[in-house]
Amino acid sequence: MTTAATAAAPTGVETGAPRRGVLGKIVDRVGSGVVQVVMVLLGLFWLVPTLGLLVVSMRTSQVNAAEGWWTIFTKPAELTIQSYQSLLSGGFTASFWNTVMITVPTTILVIGIAAMAGYAFAWMDFPGRDVGFLIVVGLLIVPIQIALIPVASLYGSAGIFGSIPGVVLFHVAFGLPFAIFLLRNFFIGIPASLLEAARMDGASEWKIFASVVFPLGKPAIASLGIFQFLWVWNDMLIALVFANTDNQPMTKYLQSQMRQFGSNIDVLSSGAFLSLIIPLILFFAFQRYFVQGMMAGSVK
Repeated sequence: MTTAATAAAPTGVETGAPRRGVLGKIVDRVGSGVVQVVMVLLGLFWLVPTLGLLVVSMRTSQVNAAEGWWTIFTKPAELTIQSYQSLLSGGFTASFWNTVMITVPTTILVIGIAAMAGYAFAWMDFPGRDVGFLIVVGLLIVPIQIALIPVASLYGSAGIFGSIPGVVLFHVAFGLPFAIFLLRNFFIGIPASLLEAARMDGASEWKIFASVVFPLGKPAIASLGIFQFLWVWNDMLIALVFANTDNQPMTKYLQSQMRQFGSNIDVLSSGAFLSLIIPLILFFAFQRYFVQGMMAGSVK
């Protein structure tokens, strides 16, 4: 019987699964473990510069100038928090709160406005909807630099140049196009039957947005919030142009501490680590939403 089946099979065509050698079986069994080990090693490799920066931030400028950071493994007594104490006793604390007062309102305004606009572009029928969305898409390619001088002139006329509200308004204006584009593409993927059922129950558009669309859009909204927060938190260009000394955020304050040849690396490194605290807390608090919505709307 076996001989007949073999003879009936076309020449050159395998009748069963290909046999694996011993080496192939070993690769199948340990492959996933090897991949995990390699990924861990790569992660540790990329953390080496961060570890070096942390060590530099906890040593004096004299020690940093004389030795490499790796010598800390043989001289742990060189570690000190003097740089952090000096930084917190200066103007860094005020610049930290300025950064918070710029970043938090900007993120809230961008999310709120973009969510409502994204729902309108996705599910509401009004004159000029398609044209308006095309304008939003076109604004994605407008570089920030092209608006610095005109907006600075406008702010001067309005009397808000150098103020925190001026910085917030600029960030909101340039953060909205991408936010609207992202959320609109996510909201349009919501099943229309859910919205029709809510309308049949007598729900208004606002009720539908608040009770159906907004909860379902949490992954995309959380991802947008993280991106927007980090963009504003780490921004220096807008701060350099539109924030004065009294309202400067951390990025501008640390830039003002630069000395010739970067001899204050201890101050800059400690400032960099202090500025990491809030973004890390935010990311770990919303990481499950971030993973879900990281690619929201990318295939629309």
